Amino acid sequence: MAPGEERSAAIRDWAQALGDHKVAVDDTALDRYARTTQDRGTRPCCILHPSATEDVQKTMRIASKHHVSVYPISCGKNWGYGDACAPTDGAAILDLSGMNRIVEFDANLAYAVIEPGVTQQQLYAFLQENAPGLWLDCTGAGLGASLVGNTLDRGFGHTRYGDHFLSACGMEIVLADARVLNTGFGHYADARAAHIFRYGVGPFLDGLFCQSNLGIVTKLGLWLMPKPDAFTFFFVRVDQQGGLPEIIDRLRPLRMRGILESAVHIGNDLRVISAAGRYPWDLAGGVTPLPELVRARLRKSRGLGAWNVGGALTGTRGHVRASKRALRNAVGPCGRLTFVDDKILALGEFAARRLAGIGLHGLERKLEPLKPNYGLLKGMPTDEPLLGTQWRLRRPPEGGAGDPLDFGCGVMWVSPVLPMTGEDAKRVLEITEPVFDQFGFEPLATFTLINERAIIGILNVVFDKADAEETARAVACYDALFDGLMNAGYIPYRTGPRGMPKLRREDDVFWQVAAQIKRALDPNDTIASGRYLRPQRDH
Repeated sequence: MAPGEERSAAIRDWAQALGDHKVAVDDTALDRYARTTQDRGTRPCCILHPSATEDVQKTMRIASKHHVSVYPISCGKNWGYGDACAPTDGAAILDLSGMNRIVEFDANLAYAVIEPGVTQQQLYAFLQENAPGLWLDCTGAGLGASLVGNTLDRGFGHTRYGDHFLSACGMEIVLADARVLNTGFGHYADARAAHIFRYGVGPFLDGLFCQSNLGIVTKLGLWLMPKPDAFTFFFVRVDQQGGLPEIIDRLRPLRMRGILESAVHIGNDLRVISAAGRYPWDLAGGVTPLPELVRARLRKSRGLGAWNVGGALTGTRGHVRASKRALRNAVGPCGRLTFVDDKILALGEFAARRLAGIGLHGLERKLEPLKPNYGLLKGMPTDEPLLGTQWRLRRPPEGGAGDPLDFGCGVMWVSPVLPMTGEDAKRVLEITEPVFDQFGFEPLATFTLINERAIIGILNVVFDKADAEETARAVACYDALFDGLMNAGYIPYRTGPRGMPKLRREDDVFWQVAAQIKRALDPNDTIASGRYLRPQRDH
């Protein structure tokens, strides 16, 4: 049977098994799911809307029968890494957003078991109502982003639970043959520690289902963070453009010794400026990339440094006081250190409103980029960081942040992992800054101290998809950045469809073994064909 006939037969069977209302084939739906923040998307053959694990099992039995690729998404908010698009055309999108139950919750042991459709806003609201003494760790992907989806892509957030996969415990997974796998202790009936001890007994399988296409996760245990007795946000302004290596080397011992437990983000001025507003086309005279004089003017007006460090100190009041002393000593003359807590922020906002009332907006502008990060470090999701995707739009929408796909925003992330040394950060800048300049883009850069030894760099290529010439340059810029970093040994922790083929090496035993596991679990290549692993057949 030809591929088109296979898909048609599968769609008929899905409609019968799931119900017509759970299968969309109209052009409006297909066009919507083909949208992307990348340079180009892929078009699905249909959209499936399961409401329970049993629906996913039915879906996979039919997919295997007809040899049709199914691409699962949680909520489709994977901005900059592929959004809701499958790696290949013609896949059936399995939209799990309708599976949005908080299945289990334990306030004493601080965990929840959730389905893929549970969003950051949903779990935050649940905790506010039922357990305000617990925080979730959230990302800057917005209120409607899935917690399961981000965890399975090994995303990260802001608190000491910032590495999301490390705070996940126990998965329910539908395999290609429709069997249901429970990891850890979860496969034992009535296991008491299924969501509090990650490893179970025997082989640890959970990692196989992150950044892979080996199964469809339908439930996930997620650990929550008890609200600390004391919370203080810290901000370090580093004025020297070349000051990044020194501040990293000064902060590393505090991270190694456990004094800094939250993820620590170090963003350049362009990153902070772009996150809080749109490209200043009038000031720049329509020129790109942003002229240095305009950049300096915006940096000064917003009270920013060339590099800007943000993080949180949490724990008992005594612990936070001692940590503040250690941080002051470590930063020393390298940067200007400021501490902010709830009381100071409230006073600052009051003063900003009074000054704005008489036409003085300086303090208000300086507080704007602080508030979303302050909230994120306390587990409060927000859409504000999505403003950054509008940076290069010639005709930005009125109002604030929103779905980047609604506005034609172009975003591609390059996310290398590097050792936590100033020398490595310097080397990454030496590789990437000339590339951004060559292709006419601003080097929007953040370096996140993700654990005690490693940094994840987040480098944005942001473009206006309405401009074909700029889009072509963005693709060339992304490719050059990716290749340059890979060649220097800085491998990304995560990538979108465009970067996946660049990671694979035919003679690499790692990818050979991964492909063997794929063939064993999914011999027909039905789950997310082409995701990280080479497609097993022509689509």
